[in-house]
Amino acid sequence: MESSESEEMLFGGPLRYDMGWNKHDDAFLQLNLRSMVTRLPRLVGTTARLAWEADRAALRLVTCAEIGRGVSQAVGLIAVNRVLGHLLGDGTTAERLTHAGPALAVAGGTAVAGAVLRALSTAGTGQLEPKVERVATERYLSHTANVELEAVEDDEFHKLLDSAQYGAGSARRMVQYCQNVLNALMSLIAAAGVLAVLHPVLLPLLIAMTLPSAWAALSMARRRYISFQVWVQHSRAGSLISRLLISTDAAPEIRVHNVGPFLLHHFREMSRSQEAEQRRLARLAARTGLIAAGWTGLAAGAAYATLGGLLWTGAMALSVGGTAVLAIRTGSSSLENLVLQVNYLHEESLFVGDLHRLCEEAVERAIPVGGLPLPERPETITFEDVVFTYRGKDNKRALDGASLTIPAGRIVALVGENGSGKSTLVKLLCGLYRPDSGRILWDGVDAAEADRQELVSRVAVVGQDFYRWPFTATVNVSIGRPEVPVSRDRLDAAVRYAGAEELIAELPRGWKTLLARGYKGGHQLSGGQWQRIGLGRAHYRAGQILIVDEPTSALDAKAEQQLFEQIRSLADSGQTVILITHRLGSVRAADLIHVLDRGRVVESGTFAELLSDEVEGPKVFRGLYRIQAAQYAADSPAPSVPSGTP
Repeated sequence: MESSESEEMLFGGPLRYDMGWNKHDDAFLQLNLRSMVTRLPRLVGTTARLAWEADRAALRLVTCAEIGRGVSQAVGLIAVNRVLGHLLGDGTTAERLTHAGPALAVAGGTAVAGAVLRALSTAGTGQLEPKVERVATERYLSHTANVELEAVEDDEFHKLLDSAQYGAGSARRMVQYCQNVLNALMSLIAAAGVLAVLHPVLLPLLIAMTLPSAWAALSMARRRYISFQVWVQHSRAGSLISRLLISTDAAPEIRVHNVGPFLLHHFREMSRSQEAEQRRLARLAARTGLIAAGWTGLAAGAAYATLGGLLWTGAMALSVGGTAVLAIRTGSSSLENLVLQVNYLHEESLFVGDLHRLCEEAVERAIPVGGLPLPERPETITFEDVVFTYRGKDNKRALDGASLTIPAGRIVALVGENGSGKSTLVKLLCGLYRPDSGRILWDGVDAAEADRQELVSRVAVVGQDFYRWPFTATVNVSIGRPEVPVSRDRLDAAVRYAGAEELIAELPRGWKTLLARGYKGGHQLSGGQWQRIGLGRAHYRAGQILIVDEPTSALDAKAEQQLFEQIRSLADSGQTVILITHRLGSVRAADLIHVLDRGRVVESGTFAELLSDEVEGPKVFRGLYRIQAAQYAADSPAPSVPSGTP
């Protein structure tokens, strides 16, 4: 696929998406006439299974209506043959019309029946399409929601997710394409059947005339598709530049560096490439159309010459010849339509196939159901030589033999530099991952063998990047425990804990305010306000273990102090609090501090013990603390870092 000079300069070549769905970009080119015939039953069967699951009655209606239409077309052609036979026979005009009357009535009746059956088929298809899409979407979403987090983060699985999400829409379109296929197939069978009955030589004539038309239709469709891929490549590049020119993020640099003329120049060049491709497609379409018309004309000429010869020699009645012309034209049109519809059906079936593969793989990678019960009130949670490596991270261990104890009803702080393993450790504690080796014990019960649903119900998390749901304030707090009915008393208690009472009161619609910018009535919160909502959500969840990851990153000094007082009160009431923070001065209130370095716990103790000279150890915490403390001391020299400090 050729690219313009601008595309070579800006993007290094054609601008193509690297997504799961675009692996089927060339699906339209994979079929030829032979493979089309062999794959047709499988394609129709795939659609039928989805439709059967969605609405069996509607599927029966569409199937019977399409078969009925084919039968009515065949009966109509035979009736037309009878009409022509009477009209071209002996006798006066009145006598011929009288004799043709019953056949005319049958032909008219079949036309009416065909129209009614077509309406029924359309109604059944309209009923099936949304139901098939819903069934396919529910299947996709239910399987996706139940896979392990590790699967979602796997690049190959995520590409399959990306491709499979189009499967629901493809399943809906397959219903319409399948109806079109059945319609064309029934019409073709009807025409072929009538011709075979009228005269043995008429069926070969139909094949000789329609195959060139089918080849022309398929060839033209492929060339249009290839040309479209070239055109859309240039269009995609131009659209990217136009978005950059109006982008809020890029606007300052565009103006400071005067990038506008540069981008406009390349936009103009790629637009010209796009226009050139449109002209090439038009010329190609004209040339292919002439070639196809020539082949079809030769085939039609041969067919009609043969037909004329049969009529001239008296081997075929004139009425049969007239009916044959109608049947040949009907069959030719039906075959052309069948070729295109099968190609469309094939392309959509690939995405539906991705959906099926996703569901199969999701079952294999699903969160396990059931397991050992956890202690109702565990006294300690113990990590024993836990090792864990993220997939695709060059086999670098995030945890490399981490061992520590978390006593119940205490504040336990996890500190260390970025990449030391703090966040990974709490993800394993929450059950989001399983250790590669080692154990996580809840009073002797291995978390790997425990009931996962029970485990996650014990934990509440306030992350520094917790999700900001585009829902109302009520849902953003109560989603902390979505399986129970929303309680106003519980909501009020949660916002009191988070210090968010004034925030809720000042919202335009109070608890019913939509917290999403870009929607009518939507309201945007600041980072600190969102952090209070997140704290309220964690309190609403009321888990035995509260994990707070960088809780003060968006809070002012006063709010930070209030938060630590609240955390202290939670621990005093018996809740276990795990605190992750880079502000080492904030862990003074912790009952126990674990210091991590390169996936290992290198120090443990109280705040005083870790700063003391009397306690032996690598003094990592003390070195980091002094570095931070020096930032607040006026005119203080840079602190010396003790040996052993990373």
